[in-house]
Amino acid sequence: MSRTYVFIGLIAMAFSAQAQNVLIRNATVHTAGSQGTLKNTDVLIQNGKIAAIGKNLANPANIASIQAQGKPLTPGLFAGINDIGLEEISAENSSVDSNFSLKTGDSGLIERFRPEFDVTRAYNPRSTLLAVARVGGMSFTALGTDGTLLPGQGGVMRLDGSYEPLRRIPYIVVGNSKLNQSGSTRAAQFMLLEQAFAEAKAPIPGDERVLTAAGRNALNSALLGSRFFVYVNREADIRQVLIMARKTGIRVALVGAAEAWRLADELATAKVPVFIDAMDNLPGSFEQLGATDENAARLQRAGVSVSFINGNDASHNARKLRQIAGNAVANGLPWEAGLAGITSAPAKALGVDAQIGSIEVGKTADLVLWTGDPLDVSSTAEVMWLAGKNTPLVSRQTRLRDRYLAPATSMPRAYQP
Repeated sequence: MSRTYVFIGLIAMAFSAQAQNVLIRNATVHTAGSQGTLKNTDVLIQNGKIAAIGKNLANPANIASIQAQGKPLTPGLFAGINDIGLEEISAENSSVDSNFSLKTGDSGLIERFRPEFDVTRAYNPRSTLLAVARVGGMSFTALGTDGTLLPGQGGVMRLDGSYEPLRRIPYIVVGNSKLNQSGSTRAAQFMLLEQAFAEAKAPIPGDERVLTAAGRNALNSALLGSRFFVYVNREADIRQVLIMARKTGIRVALVGAAEAWRLADELATAKVPVFIDAMDNLPGSFEQLGATDENAARLQRAGVSVSFINGNDASHNARKLRQIAGNAVANGLPWEAGLAGITSAPAKALGVDAQIGSIEVGKTADLVLWTGDPLDVSSTAEVMWLAGKNTPLVSRQTRLRDRYLAPATSMPRAYQP
């Protein structure tokens, strides 16, 4: 029997859908953690957790094992901030649940914020987009939401078919897209946001001005321990976000942040993580005149934690985050920081790094074995484990591909399984 078939046979034996105990031998383990990259290293998975990492590990209870043959092993990747599980077709409103739109008054000022809105209640773990993301090696995502300056809460979801978020994430949106809610001026955006935080901290019973009673409770809950994720691009707006954070006592992360490199030192000092699209190199709007594909490298050199998002149809193109991270590496970002930007860095910024985001003992065994460099678009995910279970890298698209590549039969292809 050839070596190839032996390898395939071992995979079949080790990867039953129920398996949570696996010994992966001789991998190039990119931990995305303090240990960095470990060559010729084994990873032991027991009961869905990473139990041991090292060379020539003992095999307890004769656990099924595979030979990785030196291939890269990484944590499951971050799919970005998107609407995976909240939409199927972006252009079909009935299949999109991510935004809670509120009308404004005649003045053009928003009448009421609703930070109590929780978009995770619409999450559908059977969405076809989850399988597409998993084929690209993605194992977790952050659900976003939009609507008002304080649009509500999203959540961190593992892409394993589970319903409950690991953590809920509150959002803020400022800039061009919300000018119609703030009297056509950014100045009113920060005024209204600061008023909302002040109202939440010292509510007047029965007096609902910017927030409802439920909104006050939600905002107070978020203030207790969550980081607010702020969609913002322009340097001047980022500066005002930092001022607002200091005045209100909230912690923030920046999303988009096309001109963040201009405030790199200030962001590093304030320990503000950023989520950027490293493909932004042209001014798509007046907010992004300073966009550069060196944004990530400049921020990282200053000591800012950099994670990546896809700013272009993020839900359907989550798999392109590997390319986006690779593009940042091509423009000066160290390779290890590029991988961290789609693994450990977003996990830490999102507050779920105790569970996922790196290959460390005790963490959930969400792992991907790759055919080659995971930041190279010519490489593909070969095997994925979610909590130690083999997860088939199959989507509707791969099934259609296989159907129409198969040899013809007497049945029309549309009727073939």
